[in-house]
Amino acid sequence: MALVKSNKKEKQYNWNVRESTNVRNKLPKIEKTPTIDYDQLKWLSNINGLKSRDGKGSTQEAHAIFMQNYRKIFVPKPAKIGFPVHTEKRVVGAHTGSDASFSHQATSTSDPIQKPARKVYTVDEFTYNIKDYLPLLHKERKSEDPKAIRTENIKTLRRLLKKYPFERTAGENDKIYMILQSFDFFRENVESSVLKELCVVAQLEVWKDVDFAVYGKTGIHMILKGGVIPLYEPYLFSGKDDLYPQAFLPLEGLEDYDDYVPKLSVGDCFGTWLQYDEPYTKELSVVTTEPNCEFLKISVNDYKRVITQIKQREHTEKLNLLLSCEQYRMWPKQPLITVADSIEWISYPPNTVLVSEGYKSPFVGFIRSGECHVLRQVDVLNTLKNGKKEQKTKQVVMGRLGPYDSFAEISLLLDEPITCSIVTASDVELGVVRPEKLAALDEVTRQLFRQSNTRTFGDLTKEDIQSEYLQQELKREWNEFKHSQVLEVINAYGVRPGYGKWAK
Repeated sequence: MALVKSNKKEKQYNWNVRESTNVRNKLPKIEKTPTIDYDQLKWLSNINGLKSRDGKGSTQEAHAIFMQNYRKIFVPKPAKIGFPVHTEKRVVGAHTGSDASFSHQATSTSDPIQKPARKVYTVDEFTYNIKDYLPLLHKERKSEDPKAIRTENIKTLRRLLKKYPFERTAGENDKIYMILQSFDFFRENVESSVLKELCVVAQLEVWKDVDFAVYGKTGIHMILKGGVIPLYEPYLFSGKDDLYPQAFLPLEGLEDYDDYVPKLSVGDCFGTWLQYDEPYTKELSVVTTEPNCEFLKISVNDYKRVITQIKQREHTEKLNLLLSCEQYRMWPKQPLITVADSIEWISYPPNTVLVSEGYKSPFVGFIRSGECHVLRQVDVLNTLKNGKKEQKTKQVVMGRLGPYDSFAEISLLLDEPITCSIVTASDVELGVVRPEKLAALDEVTRQLFRQSNTRTFGDLTKEDIQSEYLQQELKREWNEFKHSQVLEVINAYGVRPGYGKWAK
């Protein structure tokens, strides 16, 4: 009898009766494993008071925090792209704006997704994707009602002025400047450059009591909340000309005459920028009629300090302009300061005639920025179409004046016509000295002007001017000849720029 090899394995018997009698249940298989946010998991694990190896139990507060936030360790499913299927069950409260990247691996919120920037289409371009037009349809609509705009500006001022001046940013100060320009008092009584500097030192004052006296001599106040009643007339004085009011009319005891006694509300101003020896008096003061009144205040000291700084800065710029001119670098300091005090700034657009040849100059000019052309007149023979010749006067460009050049000093000092015409070639900013201010200078300074300057392009002879005119005319004729020859060649070969193979 032969033995046959069998592939069946022997059955293994377990002699442990208890273990064999236990009913074995398989654990459920986890499908669609959720993505874990390890940043949130780490945060939950580090909550103070949770049970750990050393601790016996968790505190009630730690347990409550854990139970409220444990769901955040699972990153939600991404929203489906495309049209919604209404037969599917909607998930209430599905999170679609997570910064975490959705994948089948572990993720972290520390690496947000960088979405591609949406293309911005111009007016001439069109697209058939409705997503490109939705932001334009749902943009914020601002009211055009003046009252609504005024109310919104007051709210913005109150919000910005709650910060101290050193806490506000440059953008916030610019916002205050734009709002204050919409009020008549600041627009009419303060220059824009000065108002921009004053917005930096503006501050908020709050008075909680009713019938409280607010002293107007300490600075300009604008009401942002509440209302006040002035005690004297006038109650607002800008002090633009540094002239104090001659008299004050008392308004106390006239409360019954509502038409006569003004009541100031939100947006009205009171006070002054003039400095008084006794600021805490009833003149220019008001009394609050409501609790928690708020005011925008620019104090007298701050106003004086800003004005002084602006004047010093302008004086330094004028002095530097004089020192940048070559003929004034060796002047003594005192005459330079005197001339700098007489300079005022003025700007001109291109192609503006500053001075005409043969006429007296209206001022002495120091070019701060820009460029000017110097023109001289020349008499030439012009040939007409019928062959006749006639004498004609033309202008010739003989030179240029750039930054830190000056002109017309001798013309004003000697009271004589200038020898050339000066025309701006670009936007030009000048520092000018008027004739009346030049005449008010002392004799030493006037002598320095005569010794340091010469007539502007006054050393040119007629031969020099005619030679320059001929060179410019020859150059112009040569350019016209070249242009005509190029056009003839193009037309002869049928070349049409912009069409066919010449389109590129």
